[in-house]
Amino acid sequence: MTISLIIAAAFGYLLGSIPFGLLITQSAGLGDVRKIGSGNIGATNVLRTGNKGLAALTLLLDLLKGTAAALVAGHFVPELGLAAGFAAFIGHIFPVWLGFKGGKGVATYLGVLLGLAWQAALIFAVAWLAVAFLLRYSSVASLTATFAVPVFLHLTGRTDLAILFAVMSAIVWLKHHANISRLLAGTETRIGSKG
Repeated sequence: MTISLIIAAAFGYLLGSIPFGLLITQSAGLGDVRKIGSGNIGATNVLRTGNKGLAALTLLLDLLKGTAAALVAGHFVPELGLAAGFAAFIGHIFPVWLGFKGGKGVATYLGVLLGLAWQAALIFAVAWLAVAFLLRYSSVASLTATFAVPVFLHLTGRTDLAILFAVMSAIVWLKHHANISRLLAGTETRIGSKG
């Protein structure tokens, strides 16, 4: 089982580490997305290029790599799905190809959640959309949604997943430390802003 876990984690990490936001913007002739906005390779920063289609594609692909890792590995043994999903999330945030400087993991987090507990993915989506619509801050929406997920999983008796996603949520919050500082200072950019 140990070898299987290592293989599943390696598969998940390699899949998760594909920097779709960077590859898509470069392929579209928009240059290096790391040199605009927040410098992040995720969909929110891709949106700052002004191309909503590319941002949506980035979001979808970053999400699907988490889902694929969890579902493919979990097809063999459920525990392997947990390992591969978590590794895909880590791979997105710390991709070896970019000097371990990747995205904040929100889309991949949702993708892993979709592969492991689709009901909780609905909670995430509702929380994210509601906060984003009301406040127009992607960061606040992400922080709220990732807080809601482990609570929901715990309340519905999915202790194993609640622990896994509590760890993943803590990492997402840590990756948003600069956003939290800007929110407190009143300088955080809103959804749709190129700043």
